[in-house]
Amino acid sequence: MISLPVRTGLLAAFLTTTTLAGIAPALAADLPASRPETPAPALPQWNPWMIRARALMVVPRDDATLYAAGERLFGANVNVSNSVVPELDITYFFTPNLAAELILGVTPHRVKGAGALAGAPIGKAWLLPPTLTLQYHFTGLGAFKPYVGAGVNYTMFFDEQARGDFTSFRLKDNFGFALQAGFDYMLDAHWGINFDVKKIFLETDVKVNHGVVHGKARLDPWLISTGVTYRF
Repeated sequence: MISLPVRTGLLAAFLTTTTLAGIAPALAADLPASRPETPAPALPQWNPWMIRARALMVVPRDDATLYAAGERLFGANVNVSNSVVPELDITYFFTPNLAAELILGVTPHRVKGAGALAGAPIGKAWLLPPTLTLQYHFTGLGAFKPYVGAGVNYTMFFDEQARGDFTSFRLKDNFGFALQAGFDYMLDAHWGINFDVKKIFLETDVKVNHGVVHGKARLDPWLISTGVTYRF
C-alpha cells in the first residue's frame, strides 16, 4: 500500500505536469512570429551596348607620287581638304574592359594641286570610311573612363568629279590600319561626353584624265571627334 506522503507527491507532480502542458501552447502562441528573410536588393542589369553621336573632323595628309607618260612628275603633289561632319558610332562590350567599336559617317573632300601643280583644281569626292576597332577600357577611375584601340578601316570613294581642266578623276577603295585613343566622362549611369582621336594609315590609287596622270596618294588622315555618349 502507498503511503499518504508518497501519494500526495505523485498527485502534485501529476498536477504540475498537466498545468505546464496546458500553459506551453499558450506561451508559444504569445511569442512573436519569426521575421521573414528580406531578399537581397536586385543588382542593375549590365547592358553591353553604347552609342555616341559626335562631330568628326577628318584631317588628311598631303603626300602623293604622280606620273604622266611613264615619267614621274617631280615636285607635283596634291592637297586634300579637311572636312567636319556628324558621325555615329556603336560600341559593344564583351566584358567591362574589352569592347568593339564601329564608326559610321561620310565626308566630302576637295583635291587641289600642290607643289608644281599649286592651286590647280583636280577634283572632289565623298569618302565612306567605316572603321572597326577592338578597344581596351580602363576601369577603377570613377566617371573618367579612358580607352585605347586598334583595328581596320575600309575607305570607299564615291561621287568623284573632275574639276578645272581635268576630264576625269578616280580614287580606288582600299583597306587601312587604325589606331585609337579617347575617353568618356560619365555624367550619370547613362549619359556622358566623349573625346576620341584616330589615326588611319591609308593609301589610294589616283587616276586623272583616264589615267594619263596617275599615282598614289598617302592620305593617312587624323580623325578627331567629340560628342555625347549614351550607355544602355
